[in-house]
Amino acid sequence: MAGACARVQSGPPVIPPPGPAQTIVLGRVLTLDPKRPEVEAVAIEGGRIVALGGRDFGLAQRGPDTVVVDVGEGLVVPGLVDAHAHLVGLGTSLEQVDLRGARSIDEVITRLRAADRGQPWLVGRGWDQNLWPEAAMPTHSPLSAAYPDRPVWLRRVDGHAGWANAAAMKAAGIEAGRPDPEGGEILRGEDGQPTGVLVDAAMGLMTPPDPTPADLRRMLAAAQAHVLERGLTGIHDMGVSPAVDALYRELAASSDPQERLALRVTGYADASWLPELADDRQPDRPQPDGRYALVGVKLYADGALGSRGAALLLPYHDRPEHHGLMQQDADALRTLCETAVAGGWQVATHAIGDAANRSVLDAYTSVLDAHRPRDARLRIEHAQIVALSDIPRFAQLGVIASMQPTHATSDMAWVPERLGPERLAGAYAWRRFLHEGAHLCFGSDFPVELPDVTHGLYAAVTREDAAGNPPGGWLPDQRLTLLEAIAAFSREAAYAGFADAFTGRLAIGYQGDLSCFHEDLRTMPHRELREATVAATIVAGRVCYRA
Repeated sequence: MAGACARVQSGPPVIPPPGPAQTIVLGRVLTLDPKRPEVEAVAIEGGRIVALGGRDFGLAQRGPDTVVVDVGEGLVVPGLVDAHAHLVGLGTSLEQVDLRGARSIDEVITRLRAADRGQPWLVGRGWDQNLWPEAAMPTHSPLSAAYPDRPVWLRRVDGHAGWANAAAMKAAGIEAGRPDPEGGEILRGEDGQPTGVLVDAAMGLMTPPDPTPADLRRMLAAAQAHVLERGLTGIHDMGVSPAVDALYRELAASSDPQERLALRVTGYADASWLPELADDRQPDRPQPDGRYALVGVKLYADGALGSRGAALLLPYHDRPEHHGLMQQDADALRTLCETAVAGGWQVATHAIGDAANRSVLDAYTSVLDAHRPRDARLRIEHAQIVALSDIPRFAQLGVIASMQPTHATSDMAWVPERLGPERLAGAYAWRRFLHEGAHLCFGSDFPVELPDVTHGLYAAVTREDAAGNPPGGWLPDQRLTLLEAIAAFSREAAYAGFADAFTGRLAIGYQGDLSCFHEDLRTMPHRELREATVAATIVAGRVCYRA
């Protein structure tokens, strides 16, 4: 970024607040406020920013009990928010067998055996057949040979396919004559027998034990600590169940500072909950002093590209008879959207393939025309493969593109094989969305990807993998600047979650949510961005994590 090393122009100091500040943060402070883009100090009192200015001015707000966070030449930015995440899923994954990065089926078995503690079900997540020598979907045979009597259920890295052994299939009643559920597929061999891989809605046939309330509480606590350490001040939690919603509300209202929810969580209800919500509930709106708000509903239009469940306008290049899996037809999708919008709920719809994205845009067009909501902020989650003619429709309709930079760098090795060359121009096309004037917010989809926000910033700026390949980036014309990437994780995430009136930038009266780094990310070589270190995570002036 040009001029990143120039002397900070702090501007005239504001009138200091009466009394000392609760928290003072010192460093190279990037505000995302065009009136005052960079300062050296932020003073916070009562959860709100009360002063911005130079370092000496900031220190003048210090009292005997003031907490001072000084990152020196490091960078401070508005609180970074993961705009598409699964907090319970992360907590679950921290306790399950981690199969991420396994290079073969043998390595999967080795990891299972190393982590096996004799549980009734052996559960794991993270396998990706694209990393294996043949890049073919697995069968139950190696799992059944290793575990002939105990159910084994392993979710694919994207969460849109699962791999079961024979015992797990028997427990779920999955056999040769069982039909595919709507929106799902039971993969079968040439003999018609289930292979053990279930795609999308078919995963609902599997029956591992549900977590208990104590399990949920423990998992949420572990996941929250994990993401705070990585610099996130908030998340948008996709697919919240009634049980998790109730727990969030309990933790947000707790008077126990050790138990109270520290993150800002913006919730999107699981689609199965929509009829009850539409009849009995009104959506929340995030509040400055709140930590949880259920604002919308998460719908599904299709599956994932890696498991060939994403719905495409043209057949898969590497499976010519297959177009992917729509989760419901156009009429059903439009009805779901209408039900949500009529009740005041924001809609966030998972759509990965170009056919699914078009179907969602069509449904949104119909609903917006019929209901004309004042501030709908409808969202499409992922928007990974979009026809070029459909990209301008996002801005025209006011639809938010909620995307995940690390998906591009995780998928880029095999996406050309799935799509063929004709569809790559609309693949993970962040720059094109911005060029058309769309709102673009970023997340990680953790635990599909790791929750490290520095990985997302690195992917957005380079479009390279962790080893720096391909040099210059995959489809490099879609790279973003670091400032654009930071804005997508902060200002635009705040807008996407109806919190932009009090978060997303650093200004007087806004909440004191800050992500602090030991390094100035703007002057680091881009190759090193992934490894930038979090110095502190601050929510409403409270230091929730400090290195």
